[in-house]
Amino acid sequence: MPTLRTAIYPGSFDPLTLGHLNLIERGLKTFDRLIVAIVSNPNKTPLFSVEERAQMIREATRNDDRIEVDSFEGLLVDYVSTTNTNVVLRGLRAVQDFEYEFEMAMMNRRLMPKLEIVFLMTDDAFFYISSSMVREVAKLGGDVKGFVPPQVYRHLQARFGNKKKAKAKKK
Repeated sequence: MPTLRTAIYPGSFDPLTLGHLNLIERGLKTFDRLIVAIVSNPNKTPLFSVEERAQMIREATRNDDRIEVDSFEGLLVDYVSTTNTNVVLRGLRAVQDFEYEFEMAMMNRRLMPKLEIVFLMTDDAFFYISSSMVREVAKLGGDVKGFVPPQVYRHLQARFGNKKKAKAKKK
């Protein structure tokens, strides 16, 4: 039986965006299996719990059996060493992403020389979407329907409801 080509796609996914989903779908064209690994950072206050984020990912990927959803705290290289792979998938949107991802890749390769990091450019339709921007727009009552999968949109609506739009203050 051939060995399955597996990659880890780590991120906070708070919340999952259409850009993330695009990378998952495209990653599955290169790899037989993806581990979508939710990074739990104790220094940040996420909008959604790890369990909620995992549920949203499973819903948006329709529980595809080629996708495993997991979570971890700490160093990525420590997590990678607990899996049966040495490949990490990362998405790039802009030059700023490249600089940050390049630095992280070099540090991770230094910590784990056998680690392979595969970069995929985000499709241009999703180039400007980030989880932090989606959170901010949703929190302020903006429509994020075009930025996240429908399953995630429902969770955001449940969290924020129908916030009033900003009004200009009269002087």
